Amino acid sequence: MSDNDGKKTLGLGGSRPSNVKQSFSHGRTKNVVVETKRKRVVVPKPGAAKPTTGGSAPVGGDPSKRPAGISDVELERRMKALAMAKAREAEESAKREAEEKERAADREARRAEIEAKEAEDREREERAKAKADEENRKRQEEANAKAAAAAPPPPPAAAAPGETAVTRPTAAPRKAERGNETRDNKSKAKPGRGGDDNRRSGKLTLNDAMAGREGGRQRSMAAMKRKQDRARAKAMGVSAEREKVFRDVALPEAITVSELANRMTERVADVVKALMNNGIMATQNQTLDADTAELIIEEFGHTVVRVSDADVEDVIQAVEDQPEDLQSRPPIITIMGHVDHGKTSLLDAIRNAKVVAGEAGGITQHIGAYQVTTESGAVLSFLDTPGHAAFTSMRSRGAQVTDIVVLVVAADDAVMPQTIEAINHAKAAKVPMIVAINKVDKPEANPDKVRTDLLQHEVIVEKMSGDVQDVEVSAISGQGLDELLEAIALQAEILELKANPDRAAEGAVIEAQLDVGRGPVATVLIQNGTLRQGDIFVVGEQYGKVRALINDKGERVQEAGPAVPVEVLGLNGTPEAGDVLNVVDTDAQAREIAEYREKAAKEKRAAAGAATTLEQLMANAKADENVSELPILVKADVQGSAEAIVQAMEKIGNDEVRVRVLHSGVGAITETDIGLAEASGAPVFGFNVRANASARNTANQKGVEIRYYSVIYDLVDDVKQAASGLLSAEIREKFIGYATIKEVFKVSNVGKVAGCLVTEGVARRSAGVRLLRDNVVIHEGTLKTLKRFKDEVPEVQSGQECGMAFENYDDIRPDDVIEIFEREEIERNL
Repeated sequence: MSDNDGKKTLGLGGSRPSNVKQSFSHGRTKNVVVETKRKRVVVPKPGAAKPTTGGSAPVGGDPSKRPAGISDVELERRMKALAMAKAREAEESAKREAEEKERAADREARRAEIEAKEAEDREREERAKAKADEENRKRQEEANAKAAAAAPPPPPAAAAPGETAVTRPTAAPRKAERGNETRDNKSKAKPGRGGDDNRRSGKLTLNDAMAGREGGRQRSMAAMKRKQDRARAKAMGVSAEREKVFRDVALPEAITVSELANRMTERVADVVKALMNNGIMATQNQTLDADTAELIIEEFGHTVVRVSDADVEDVIQAVEDQPEDLQSRPPIITIMGHVDHGKTSLLDAIRNAKVVAGEAGGITQHIGAYQVTTESGAVLSFLDTPGHAAFTSMRSRGAQVTDIVVLVVAADDAVMPQTIEAINHAKAAKVPMIVAINKVDKPEANPDKVRTDLLQHEVIVEKMSGDVQDVEVSAISGQGLDELLEAIALQAEILELKANPDRAAEGAVIEAQLDVGRGPVATVLIQNGTLRQGDIFVVGEQYGKVRALINDKGERVQEAGPAVPVEVLGLNGTPEAGDVLNVVDTDAQAREIAEYREKAAKEKRAAAGAATTLEQLMANAKADENVSELPILVKADVQGSAEAIVQAMEKIGNDEVRVRVLHSGVGAITETDIGLAEASGAPVFGFNVRANASARNTANQKGVEIRYYSVIYDLVDDVKQAASGLLSAEIREKFIGYATIKEVFKVSNVGKVAGCLVTEGVARRSAGVRLLRDNVVIHEGTLKTLKRFKDEVPEVQSGQECGMAFENYDDIRPDDVIEIFEREEIERNL
């Protein structure tokens, strides 16, 4: 039977059948009939006209040869598309050719570079090999010469052996050379032994990747370099054995095994093995104490250098400035005094500004830093401190960083408590003082009374033969401002203030806040050096990089020198007011110092809040048992205000009631604050800040009270009033009468009834009574009944007789005295 079984094959007209032999597995074959189509040839009709190339021919050619149903517009569009496709194809072809030429040029350049490098390496190795062969030959000749000199002389009769003896010494080095050549050929014949062919064996090629060689791993460039160095040293005859390097290993109080190995430059496996030999089973991630690590370091032959965590701050070194590096700097003047004595108004008059107009309650509640240029060209840096009693710490900070203190005292108010406190701060800081007697333009002003009152606090002004300058000024009229500036300039000239601007900056944080748009912002007064944009710094428990510097006028500056106040942007958190800013070299140093300080502060707080012994714990629990607490949360706009509020809250209370600040912070009131307040049942106080939308909604849902304040004494008064509500009312007794028992009667269903005579005051049934026998209280209680004759009466007046019966008490006798009193509750306030 044939393959087609006599059937006619399928096909189309114009196709040519042919047979193809198809092969299968196991030697099986099969003949298959395939058809080959012939190309269709279109023969034009005899009567058709040939297309012309003249300009009069239509765009689409002869309409008679046009496909059916195609208009002139459609045909023109198709022809344009065809031309554009051909142009695009030609452009792409040209682009491909250019790219191919560029790649070919790159390949040629790389190949030439590689060949040049290989030729250079071969030349270097050949020079090294020739040098080594020359040295070997010289050493061999020297050895042969020594051997020939030490050997006995040969007998003179044998001439032929003499020639052999002469020839042998030269044969030995030739044999050695042949041995060296054989070894070199062997090393060249084996590509895996460091020859030239294996120089780039660490590279992953396409063939290696397709074949799956090297197990998906390749040698690093450092390993290849070490291998080449070893081969080069071996070719030059240098010993490959390297001398062990012994190091000074810095050892902290605790260290991991892997870090210890890195510091010793030893393998981790070797360190783990040494620990096992000492009976310690440890992995590379486990921590070792300092003593154990010291044993291991000494076992490896290194030297131990003990360090502590506090050594991270050694990078902040107090560099002594050379006298030739010091330059004059502006003085720092702090304005201090009692509240509402005109400190900010006086500074506004000097600066020609209106800071007072924007202050809530008419008092300063933030510490401000300004720089003023006088008419004479002198530059002065001013610090404006609040005068309210709550801002003691702010005034203390102002006195610590200042050069001159200007004590402002109102002529119509004289010396007040915060004036005395400012004097004490200035004396503690050991800075010179200038007394500015303000408001001298008022009719009731008495500057001499101010001078006399200052004598009580050991401040003797020049007018009273002292050494403290005093100036009478008026912030409203401008009287005495020139004299005040002149006194400040004179005092600054006496101090001879100098600093070194060409060193790492150091400054003090005057104020800190959390700005919604700018993040944490710190007002820093530079004390030494120059702070520049881009410097890396650490300040307290925070660190950062200077993103921007803004002066007191709101302008961006590139740098700030000594005695210049600036706002610093770029901190990772809000620092504490009073922290010191130091510039360091690297970000890692700043982070390490900040983490160490944060850890130390946390441990200090934990140690301060925890009782050290069981007796102290029991004593604290017993003391807190009868104390009522008012928990609150405080959020303020700046760090100094939050600190002042917390200190004011700590002063509120007595042995029965106290205010406990659960949390204080800087910035807007958040949902987290509301959650903490709800868990503790505490109100939230916002000082110059507001709650965001989510916090407000959460507070409304959970019933948490949020109070907003812009003046600090309003907040303190409200907290005092709330804390006073926790005080138990004071109970006072008021005696209203006395009665004497004349006779005792026994009445059925009532018990003993005392027949009494009211001798003084009045007897009321609602009042409390005490039974006195020989002036000793034997019972205190209430009356069960009070009768006048047979009627129950509410009260009995003095001189009348009545009947009294005590509640749950019958031991009454004639001549006993009944004391009648009333209790009244009196509310207490802190």
